[in-house]
Amino acid sequence: MVKPQSFQKVIVDSTVQEKAIAHPTDSKLLERARRQLVQFAVEAGLTLRQNYNRAAPTLAVQIGRYAHAKQFKRMRGSLKKLKTIVGRVWRDVERQLDHAPEALKQRGCELLPKVERLLTQKQPDKNKLYSLHAPEAECIGKGKARQPYEFGVKVSIATTHKEGLVVGMRTMPGNPYDGHTLLETLEQVAILTDCQPKEVFVDLGYRGADVPPGTKAYHHKLKRDITQRLRHDIRRRSAIEPAIGHMRNDGRLRRNWLKGADSDAFHALLCGCGHNLRMILRKLRLLFGLITGGPIWMPLLLVALHRFLSSDEATLPDAPSSPGAHWPLGANGI
Repeated sequence: MVKPQSFQKVIVDSTVQEKAIAHPTDSKLLERARRQLVQFAVEAGLTLRQNYNRAAPTLAVQIGRYAHAKQFKRMRGSLKKLKTIVGRVWRDVERQLDHAPEALKQRGCELLPKVERLLTQKQPDKNKLYSLHAPEAECIGKGKARQPYEFGVKVSIATTHKEGLVVGMRTMPGNPYDGHTLLETLEQVAILTDCQPKEVFVDLGYRGADVPPGTKAYHHKLKRDITQRLRHDIRRRSAIEPAIGHMRNDGRLRRNWLKGADSDAFHALLCGCGHNLRMILRKLRLLFGLITGGPIWMPLLLVALHRFLSSDEATLPDAPSSPGAHWPLGANGI
């Protein structure tokens, strides 16, 4: 049961909600861009000087083989050729865009800037394009050894300190620093719960972050004025980690299959709602298991009754022999 004072202590952390895209590589993105340009030209009735339908796919495969063999000099040479080919097709389509039908002209105006951005971006650039169908995807590194980089959007999550219910969940586009997202997360918690949290427990990524007036942020590096109760509450900050794991693995937070930046926010919010519903349903299953006297709980209740009641005064039914058997019902069906 959630009490009003449960909303006064929350735990905040962040994770990554990945988009439904493949791992981006230069050769794969360039070949996909050329293919979409050629397809658009065919549908619009444009005549290309050359479409490179045979040379470009072969070159893209060869780039992957060079990279696998660690022949990076040859790989860079082939990649330069592929970029030149895509640039030729892009300029050819751009010159003839005015002759395209009005129904397809808007589609071409959206595709050409993406391909231009793909051709001009370099390795150290920020806000690079990682997918043509999901340009809002960002490269986020969370320090995982098995997955150094994830491509999606950062999600900030807030749960109650004791029960673990999600009381705040929102996307943070632009890959901001964790500490810069704490204020917006606490504002959402106050809106959803109609209660301003008084204590928030975070990891070191939120150290020195701004919080609303009347709220204090605690992490495990604080030593001054830390009582025994606060020390115990700080240690419970890690309780949000399994909740994030369940939402990613069981609640579909790991990958967002919806299109657009707005769908990222809707999908994250619905994943938080689904997590709360699963927790409520689990409590209801335990409650109804106790009430109906199922084969799992009744033996435990019988042992407790045998211990606290005398065998002369209490007559208890025998336990069912098989796990699937049911307990005998009384006169009123209970």
